[in-house]
Amino acid sequence: MNIQNTIETKVKEGFLALYHTEIPTVEFQATRREFEGDITVVVFPMLRYKKGNPVQLGEDLGKYLVENLAEITSYNVVKGFLNLVIEDAFYVNFFHTIFPNATYGFTPVNENEDAVLVEYSSPNTNKPLHLGHVRNNLLGYSVAEIIKASGKKVYKTQIINDRGIHICKSMLAWDKYGNGETPASTGLKGDKLVGNYYVKFDLEYKKEIAQLVLEGKTEEEAKKQAPLILEAQQMLLQWEAGDPQVVALWKTMNSWVYSGFDVTYKNLGVDFDTLYYESNTYLLGKDSIEEGLKSEVFYQKKDGSVWCDLTADGLDEKLVLRSDGTAVYMTQDLGTAIQRTKDLPDVGGMVYTVGNEQDYHFKVLFLILKKLGYSWAESLFHLSYGMVDLPSGKMKSREGTVVDADDLMVEMTTTAKDISEELGKLDGYSDAEKAELYQTIGLGALKYFILKVDPKKRILFDPKSSVDFQGNTGPFIQYTYARIQSIVRKANFDFASPVAIELHVKEKELLKQLALFPETIQQAAANYSPAVIANYTYDLVKEFNSFYQNVPILGEEDQNKKIFRVQLSKKVADTIKKAFSLLGIRVPERM
Repeated sequence: MNIQNTIETKVKEGFLALYHTEIPTVEFQATRREFEGDITVVVFPMLRYKKGNPVQLGEDLGKYLVENLAEITSYNVVKGFLNLVIEDAFYVNFFHTIFPNATYGFTPVNENEDAVLVEYSSPNTNKPLHLGHVRNNLLGYSVAEIIKASGKKVYKTQIINDRGIHICKSMLAWDKYGNGETPASTGLKGDKLVGNYYVKFDLEYKKEIAQLVLEGKTEEEAKKQAPLILEAQQMLLQWEAGDPQVVALWKTMNSWVYSGFDVTYKNLGVDFDTLYYESNTYLLGKDSIEEGLKSEVFYQKKDGSVWCDLTADGLDEKLVLRSDGTAVYMTQDLGTAIQRTKDLPDVGGMVYTVGNEQDYHFKVLFLILKKLGYSWAESLFHLSYGMVDLPSGKMKSREGTVVDADDLMVEMTTTAKDISEELGKLDGYSDAEKAELYQTIGLGALKYFILKVDPKKRILFDPKSSVDFQGNTGPFIQYTYARIQSIVRKANFDFASPVAIELHVKEKELLKQLALFPETIQQAAANYSPAVIANYTYDLVKEFNSFYQNVPILGEEDQNKKIFRVQLSKKVADTIKKAFSLLGIRVPERM
């Protein structure tokens, strides 16, 4: 339904007819609740093209629209705002077109347009996924789904950080203290087992540092000279040299971690189309340095190191190759971006889901890629997000005080179980049905709590308050969905065909909210913000609950009205389900 486009054309036409002047755009906003109207034209910007009284301007245009546009039945002007009333028949006809449309709001993917690659998760293989990874995964997955729903082809990917000193720390600790234990022998998930050895390394390393300090070394000296860190550094050199024993251990322990990650991803409800591994990408980017030197994007210092001078762009000078010819992270990221466009030639843009501590890194990366002349570098976006805190404070991986993603999901399910049992509405559910419902509510609460917040904001996550059946929460929206399903199940009559009715004001408000769904998806995609979808869904649910409380549905005596209200309720439920699918949240058929 795009009544807005129709009105815009007529306003421009009216302005030209009345004042012999063209205006380039028309500004709209939703009509404020205290005034009569369905859509508001903002008159103030038009004063640039026609000096005068904004109220008189509004009156002239309102009169013109009523006379020349059948859909506008009346108008009123408040200061510089022209409030327009749209005829009921327009909304009823609009509803008849969307009711049978199963994909309403979603734009079919245009295969001829550039695809977008969305990177998220990107964990280290020395520990399990934690609360920070949860926000990253939920954001990346949701943004990918939203971009897809807006009509673009999407590839979901991650780069797995499977090499480096931190990986060697876990390997060395297992080698020294592990006594050959495996996920199978301990019953632990592989990522948990490997993570325990990362913590073990830190524990033993700290003991060695303390001992060296007692022997008279400074703290800094002790950190560098402790035998464990020297062994870990030696192990990294052996890995880089392809030492068969070290590489075999690395492959074994990584395979344990990947199995563990797979379980977490499945429970979290996220997936990937392609995977990249740092062990394959860390040597990429060297050839782009050569190209950059030739085109004078980079310059070489006397010591042989290669730099990019970004001072003219308000940034600093950036090292892209060390004097010994080894790469830095920037080199690797340049190479990986270029490699991805070779692997997936239809990719014309990329979204990197990475915490806000890397804001500067991505500014530099994107700028260098532009300077190197890649057209797709204009369509790169850093989906930067804030930390997630818990009421209990900060988390540290190496000390083992991290909030584990698996534990968090179990806690959310348990919290949902406790609250649901208190409410006591689960008569007739089998144990298996209850378990599935608790998981749906618990994970829905977690995902909604995280995704309803603008990505850039820091979050204080409180599991208990997120599982609330009132207010702007996942369970509140899920409960409304289940309530509508109950209405639909009880409607023992045919409600498939369109009916003609006069609209109740509450029906009209609900239809106006439904009409916003397609543009909400486009807006969320343009802003890379699941919060736009989450808060739209909450507004839709509030509007439905107001309708539900004020208008009889199954108790309505007029058959046509009853049919229309069941249809309207069903469409709201379908829209909730579709909106929540973009957030990776399931909805229960009954609650």
